[in-house]
Amino acid sequence: MGDERGAGRGGAGPTGGENDARLGISPDGVAGDATPGHARILAALAAARYHGFELDQEDFHNIGGGDVPSPAAIVEWLRDAGLWARAGRMNWRQVMKLTDPSPIVLLFNDGSAGLLTGVDPVERVAMVKDPRGRSSDLSVAVDELRLSEVWTGEVILVRKPRETSTEHDNFSIGWVFRRFLSEKRFVRDIAIASIVTSVLALIPPFLVMSVIDRVVVYGNQDTLVLLAMIWGAVVLYETVLEYARVDMVTLLAGRLDTKINLHVFNRLLGLSLDYFERHPAGEIHHRINQLYLVRLFFTGRMFDLVLDCFMLIVLIPVLFFMSSALAFVAVATAVIIMLIIVVFMPAMRRVTGQMVRAETRKSTHMVENIHGIRTIKSLAVEPQSKAEWDMRVADAADWRIQGGRIGNWPKTLVIPFDRFIQRGMILLGAYWLLSGTTTLDIGGLVAFVMLGGRLAAPLVSMSKMVQDQEELRLAIGEVGLVVNNPPESSSATSGLRPTIEGALNFENVTFSYRGQMAPALQDVSFSVPAGTMLGIVGKSGSGKSTIARLLQGINRDYSGFVKLDGNDLREINLRYLRRSLGVVLQDNFLFRGTIRDNIIAGRPGLTLEDAVRAARLAGAEEFVERMPGGYETFIQEGSSNLSGGQRQRLAIARALVTDPRLLILDEATSALDPESEALVNANLVRIGKGRTMVLITHRMSSLTECDLIVVMHQGKMLDIAPHRVLLERCAIYRQLWLQQNRHLDPQGTRHATPAPVPIEAD
Repeated sequence: MGDERGAGRGGAGPTGGENDARLGISPDGVAGDATPGHARILAALAAARYHGFELDQEDFHNIGGGDVPSPAAIVEWLRDAGLWARAGRMNWRQVMKLTDPSPIVLLFNDGSAGLLTGVDPVERVAMVKDPRGRSSDLSVAVDELRLSEVWTGEVILVRKPRETSTEHDNFSIGWVFRRFLSEKRFVRDIAIASIVTSVLALIPPFLVMSVIDRVVVYGNQDTLVLLAMIWGAVVLYETVLEYARVDMVTLLAGRLDTKINLHVFNRLLGLSLDYFERHPAGEIHHRINQLYLVRLFFTGRMFDLVLDCFMLIVLIPVLFFMSSALAFVAVATAVIIMLIIVVFMPAMRRVTGQMVRAETRKSTHMVENIHGIRTIKSLAVEPQSKAEWDMRVADAADWRIQGGRIGNWPKTLVIPFDRFIQRGMILLGAYWLLSGTTTLDIGGLVAFVMLGGRLAAPLVSMSKMVQDQEELRLAIGEVGLVVNNPPESSSATSGLRPTIEGALNFENVTFSYRGQMAPALQDVSFSVPAGTMLGIVGKSGSGKSTIARLLQGINRDYSGFVKLDGNDLREINLRYLRRSLGVVLQDNFLFRGTIRDNIIAGRPGLTLEDAVRAARLAGAEEFVERMPGGYETFIQEGSSNLSGGQRQRLAIARALVTDPRLLILDEATSALDPESEALVNANLVRIGKGRTMVLITHRMSSLTECDLIVVMHQGKMLDIAPHRVLLERCAIYRQLWLQQNRHLDPQGTRHATPAPVPIEAD
């Protein structure tokens, strides 16, 4: 195991204090600036990096708290990142047998950790590396005695998941079928139980035949008792077996449903924001809800199909053995039933597709009305909304009625043939019995009719499977229309993780939204140093918010370069980038939960003190402390118990809680009342201290404190300079300022700084 087996080894390896020192383990368990518990996190990071996974320490959540991360918390963290991980124990003998070169996390007694990078079974030493050291540090050779002084066998095994490649496959019938087959034990046991159940179903008709031929005719009570005992045993066994089968199907359904939903939700979160902006929420919701049909098919109807097929394989030979003539009639009648159903399948397929689309439109309207109920009531447009709903309900009902009528035709046409198999066969059999055409006796005829009645059901079920498969195809297609879209970016889980200071550089950036001819940005170039308070202003549609979208990595299909501290934004790990930014929008969403939870926003490791600090900086502390529960006050759905200004200040606090080096305020004050806006503006200089702040607004009064202001017009950058300079040399900026501030001193309130020269396009 490993390529570092001889690294750092002299003779038989280090001993005593030398070993402890080179492992980075001091008597108090602290090496350098890292605590022992932090060493476990660093070891897990190193093991993940070996497999090509870059993890973020901020994502780690220590279950149960404490200074030392638990193995369960580390394993959960690694699994959430997409790795296979498991905590366990190993002994020295197992260590010496290792051949896999991937590192193993060793959990030491003092709460720290090391990385097992290799073994030398000849020298009987293990190569261990301190995760708190430099990446260039060599591993240390440790023998069994010295390792046992600091390690009792606890390990965390990490490797790439076996199914990593298939996780990125498109959602399809094949993908679901592979997940279904991965539950081999459940599938095998359910199939066996189903087959045995179908065999047991053949026993009652033969018991009836024996009762008639041997008990009723000859009056043999001993045989009756024996048959009763057999019948009781069969019923009891069938009951227990059916319970076990249903229980296993329930467990399989739960496991399959979990796998599918986890995969679909992960793919859903990986889609770009652009996709959600182009598709109604109701449409997405309805399509994802079709997952229940997928689970229903694979955990119910598929096993019914297997059961029906096996029933036919067993039943048809038995019927021909009993009476070939009657069997031929029964099979021919069942085939006619199947053909009638198959003939109607194309029409059913067409109507089912239309019905699904009508239901999608209906669901879309419902969700949109729920989300926009405030606007509907404020505009008093309930009648129009109801009229639209009535129309969509009527459309869905019409297709449902058509589907019901088309489905009713085959059901009606097969009734005579089905009744013939169930009841007419006994009349035909009795006629042949009286005429001597068949060798069946009375008991055999009754048994044949009972078995023949079971013949039509599997054939009808198999023919209906065509319709079930069509429903499955439509359901998977509906889900696939959502989750099979290209993910946001491959750099969401990979890419650079540089230290962010906040220096911005746009170089000849051109970008167009999908479906629009005119570019939203055209040859935009400017550069600002870290710590700059940058304002961006312009008329509606000038490209202000597009710059913010590019900085957040929402849109990456632009030409030119957007650089953050000299790094191409497209090369930076997308999740790391967004966690390093603070973003406040015009309309911010607050989650159901407490004020504290909303400010912390699920960031592991942040405390109430962090929330209070951020609220104070955002000017939210004064109203939070007046709330009934303070920071534990529960925010209702839609934030109905907060004013617009309060919501906005909480959103700013949420953006500031991680102390980001780059803060983006995109029209963050446009929806505020004058008092709230004045309070936020008064805090802008204090908020922007020590960080780069991009302030996008059409409120000119918010820009006077900015170090630099970018003036945008029709996607182009016209100028970049401080407020005073722009008033003098930029006509559009001066026009915008005078429109809002004719009553104020046009020279503003802040002294200008030298204006940088805009970067010219090549």
